[in-house]
Amino acid sequence: MSIRHGLLALLERGPRYGSRLRTEFESRTGSTWPLNVGQVYTTLSRLERDGLIVQDGSDDAGHDLYAITDEGRTELRSWFETPVDRTSPPRDELAIKLAMAVGAPGVDIRDVIQSQRHHTLKAMQDYTRLKAQALADVPANRDEVAWLLVVEQLIFQAEAEARWLDHCESRLVRLAEAAATEPSAGPGPAATRGPARAPADRTRSRR
Repeated sequence: MSIRHGLLALLERGPRYGSRLRTEFESRTGSTWPLNVGQVYTTLSRLERDGLIVQDGSDDAGHDLYAITDEGRTELRSWFETPVDRTSPPRDELAIKLAMAVGAPGVDIRDVIQSQRHHTLKAMQDYTRLKAQALADVPANRDEVAWLLVVEQLIFQAEAEARWLDHCESRLVRLAEAAATEPSAGPGPAATRGPARAPADRTRSRR
């Protein structure tokens, strides 16, 4: 998630100070990715260093205001127009956990899957309940519409994870069944008798 570009998008609507940016960011995303004031001001400092924003005086309460520059608008337009890169996906803890659980001594991967499935389905139910609450009234402003988009993405993500967990469990069952039907790898009858003699050897032994 790009806090940097999120703040630029908010500043395009007009000058703002740090704590207001934090409040608007969390309002727009439904506090799904909460920020602390330190993160906001650290990001603002870097944006100012890169020439994407400038300090623009202060408001009546003495808050320092920040405004987006032309370079910042160009950066923001580029962000909106460029697809999110999926060729280098972020590390997924669940995928790493299941990969490491395969064959790990003392770990029943089916228990790991079942525990995660229970958690994922509960999260999906919670997200669905939030969506129902959001739709109880027609979204009145863009912040409410934005939050609805975020919570629907979380629902779809949880649904996809639940399907993937079902797939993982099915694959493990098939592998277990295949292993159970494989013949034993023990030595065959020929191996128990030792190496056979060549015919010429047997002929010489009868002379």
